[in-house]
Amino acid sequence: MLVNSIIATARVCNLDKDIEDLPGEEDDQQKVTLEDRDTVVGQIYRRLMEIESRALPMGLHRIGLPPTAEESIATLVNIAQLDRPDNEAGPIRSMPRIIAESVGRDIEELYQSSDKGVLADVELLRSIVLASRAAVRTMVVESTNSEGRVESVNPVMRDVFSFFGEGSPWKKALEENGFPNADEEKLKPLFRYLEGCLGEIVRNNEVPSLMRALEGQFIEPGPGGDPIRNPDVLPTAKNMHALDPQSIPTKAASDVAFVVVARLLESMAAKGENPESIAFTLWGTDNIKTYGESLAQVLALVGCRPVPDSLGRVNKVELISLEELGRPRIDVVCNCSGVFRDLFINQMNLLDRAIKMAAEADEPLEMNYVRKHAMEQAQELNISLRQAATRVFSNAAGSYSANVGIAIENGAQVDEEQLQEQFTTRKGFSFSCDNPGEMMESSGLFKSALSRVDVTFQNLDSSEISLTDVSHYFDNDPTKVVEKLRKDGKKPTALIADTTTANAQVRTLSGQVRLDSRTKLLNPKFYEASLKGGYEGVREISKRLRFTFGWSMTADAVDNFVYEDANTTYIADEDIKNQMLQKNPDALRDMVQTFLEANAKGYWATDEENLQRLRLPAVRGQD
Repeated sequence: MLVNSIIATARVCNLDKDIEDLPGEEDDQQKVTLEDRDTVVGQIYRRLMEIESRALPMGLHRIGLPPTAEESIATLVNIAQLDRPDNEAGPIRSMPRIIAESVGRDIEELYQSSDKGVLADVELLRSIVLASRAAVRTMVVESTNSEGRVESVNPVMRDVFSFFGEGSPWKKALEENGFPNADEEKLKPLFRYLEGCLGEIVRNNEVPSLMRALEGQFIEPGPGGDPIRNPDVLPTAKNMHALDPQSIPTKAASDVAFVVVARLLESMAAKGENPESIAFTLWGTDNIKTYGESLAQVLALVGCRPVPDSLGRVNKVELISLEELGRPRIDVVCNCSGVFRDLFINQMNLLDRAIKMAAEADEPLEMNYVRKHAMEQAQELNISLRQAATRVFSNAAGSYSANVGIAIENGAQVDEEQLQEQFTTRKGFSFSCDNPGEMMESSGLFKSALSRVDVTFQNLDSSEISLTDVSHYFDNDPTKVVEKLRKDGKKPTALIADTTTANAQVRTLSGQVRLDSRTKLLNPKFYEASLKGGYEGVREISKRLRFTFGWSMTADAVDNFVYEDANTTYIADEDIKNQMLQKNPDALRDMVQTFLEANAKGYWATDEENLQRLRLPAVRGQD
């Protein structure tokens, strides 16, 4: 009965959309074996852990205000999840790895079995997360003031190791949470590192830097990026710089890329899908933050590896033999952002050369989809094989964005076909390594390449920004464009690679939108914190609803329950609605318009009572 209750509750919470093997209401659950029941419960448990562990913005940031202890703990726990083999002071093992090893387990194997829903391992992973949090808390509480904020860092490490024989507070915390055998010697460098990170997190740098900037004085430079993946970007308020564009992809980025590509193809093969062509979006700033991970993913799919010179500059690529690759070469259609085009012209050259090398390789067509499709296009369009192998596209020189996001964000009354035509027109300029000085108008070739796409793919690599936080992701999403261009009218599989945590995941686009909605738009922690931000906080809520709607327009990737629950949260709830009306009536009107538009376009099916409520003048902030 308990298992039935868990399954029924999961279904009410719409988790059945993320768990393929969840028994339906009509199934005879008495016939389900105990092992299968444990797996189902494990899958539900894993999804709940995934939602709980996501980073989310807690309202608006105030310049100069130090973080709370809870915010600092959450940040440090996420930092502690990643191995850091290249740390200047010496390699650092992640806390989950250290704790898992203390009970004789490998963390990678534990992640994999947890992903499969092995209940015992899901519970163990949950215990590791709780123990990690408790251990980090012991360090942070030593530096917390009476207001619950961290203004300075007490040197706990020096205090602890100045007393012989006395264990560290984090070691004791791990013991109290069921992991008495965690290796103290492995924990020492990790907590030294975390203490340094905490000092940078709370450093009072924002107001002084702002004042120096206003006075035209020198601002301390530093790298930009994601603070979880690379804490060296801390503290905030530095004059950000990037990297040598010829240095990417790095070896570390290439190693991660091959792992992500392998998981992508394995997950699709398990479902009986073997893609021949993938539409891939490349972002400039994301490749800066990851040192070229997504760039390396494209090369991995095609079956190429980057070849650095003696100075570490990557100006060459080489084909990996089919014997070594062990699979067909996947065709890739690259949609490069305008910023990527400006920053990484050498890497565009690299990509184009790699793809054309694959197209010209004398290999069986069933093992080389790049060559297969290029030969088909050459015949259809009456062009050379080399020209037909063009796969690197972007905007015209000096132009940025498909402007799909702008049209949707500003509430323009446009239909899907207009947006799709706008996308192919603005993004249909090709790059060629044979003529690297200009972007050529090639919308016909762009459409021809997209018409063969089986999968659309984007990367998430920042814990701070996800699909529904900005318009850029759906602005560059070609899912419905591909569906329209394919001769069979089949909708491509839309996938997202999330490398923001140690356990990288490849999710469906709709699954990622559901995860974002649950952790932000529909999460009381998010909207209650946002409402405290007054006018701007309400605008942030409104923007996220609009960005969610954007995924309906470009990919039909938003489940009905997301709109229904958002309407229940923000419109049907009189208290929340009145707070928004008082603080920012314009943003509330925008939300009402988004709901009505979603219903009118067929993205949201609801009852007449909800629609009538949305049409009331009082809801729209009108007398």
